[in-house]
Amino acid sequence: MDVKALQARLAAFAAERGWDEIHNPRNLAIALAGEAGMLLDLFRWLTDAQSQGIESEYKREAAAEAIADLILHTLRLADKLDIDVERAVAKKLAENDANSPRPASAHAPPVVAFTGRMG
Repeated sequence: MDVKALQARLAAFAAERGWDEIHNPRNLAIALAGEAGMLLDLFRWLTDAQSQGIESEYKREAAAEAIADLILHTLRLADKLDIDVERAVAKKLAENDANSPRPASAHAPPVVAFTGRMG
């Protein structure tokens, strides 16, 4: 997936509909929180085992739609903030790799270094 092309497509979509004024960082962040809430709601009251595989086709489709919306809103927000998503993701993956060393054996639980930030 070409991130920059997708961002350009989203920007054109918003411009065609006159949404640029409302697609400000604040509103896009609120939209992200709302979509995350919708995704969370699908897992409400499920056990860990139940959450591993959503069996309801409705819930699977709803999860896919919420995840897509989260990605699209995130890309739009990054575009509005002039953030290079590919660079930011590569940097974060490198930080995660440095802060979360691999376990000594495949059967050992992972060692997690908490830096005060998630992910």
